[in-house]
Amino acid sequence: MVHYDEQLLDGIFLHHGYATEMATGEGKTLVATLPVFLNALTHDGVHLMTVNDYLSKRDFETTRPIYMFYGLTANCIEKFSRNDRRYKSAYLSDITFGTNFSFVFDYLYDHLANQPEECIQRKQNYAIIDELDSILIDDADDPHIVGGGNFHNNGEIFKENL
Repeated sequence: MVHYDEQLLDGIFLHHGYATEMATGEGKTLVATLPVFLNALTHDGVHLMTVNDYLSKRDFETTRPIYMFYGLTANCIEKFSRNDRRYKSAYLSDITFGTNFSFVFDYLYDHLANQPEECIQRKQNYAIIDELDSILIDDADDPHIVGGGNFHNNGEIFKENL
């Protein structure tokens, strides 16, 4: 696969934090490889967020060989249950694929943790959001609520100690 000029331009914009719009079939998955690869070189973690399990697993399987060829690690959190030890290791990959609900709930659960080892995610570095309009507008009314009593936000305290 070879990137077209328009795809290269979209990759540059995504790297610099801009939202880009592409029609179905214009190669969003291929475009995302550019900023994802560039930001994964630091080994600080890149999240690639999609709207459903199918897209997350498909994009992971499609692009993983590219990243592995260059020595980067990639995994998909949708392949494991939250109680599976491989779930946390998926977050330690250079590139982590998952759905918006998984990333948000894991973030919330980490802020309810009683012990540092209960935290799943590491410090946020860079993320690509596929179907941005769907996630931020259409799903904006979906509540993300995790009950945990009267705990305070301890996520940063634990992450500093990891």
